[in-house]
Amino acid sequence: MRAEKQYLIAEVESHLKKSDYVILTNYTGATVADLADLRLKLAAEKAEFHVVKNSSLRVAAKALGLPELEGALTGPTAVIVGGRNSPAVAKVLKQFFKDRQKIEVKAGVLGRKLITPKQIEQLADMPSIEVLRAKLLGLLQQPASRFVRVLNATPQGLVNVLQAKVRAAG
Repeated sequence: MRAEKQYLIAEVESHLKKSDYVILTNYTGATVADLADLRLKLAAEKAEFHVVKNSSLRVAAKALGLPELEGALTGPTAVIVGGRNSPAVAKVLKQFFKDRQKIEVKAGVLGRKLITPKQIEQLADMPSIEVLRAKLLGLLQQPASRFVRVLNATPQGLVNVLQAKVRAAG
């Protein structure tokens, strides 16, 4: 294999190793300004957009043990990788497509499993990690606050009875 080809494959491998997800897109029709704007929005989520050769991606994915991507490797391909918050990255892509109708999601890999564009859209519809944490905290606090109210109810009832007795006597 030529040194140039080995370099390209190694570069794609390094991109694929940056996160536990990869989103494959078709960027046909997007201008340089569109892609620059998308890269900027993805950078806010610590994600990256890289145009890659299908042949290099095919070899790199196989070398890393990723699922078979053959069905998605037609036409121009770019990969989106990096960052820890894959739902936020999917949201950025969904909003970008909604605004400009220029980036098409081909497929993705999440946790070494192949996912469809529909599943990536469902990922985009998930609440953010902060919202999920707040909901979990609320659920955890709910039983404790109810328990405190139950414990407080008995002494409060006794105090109410004693106050009624004092009012009746006075």
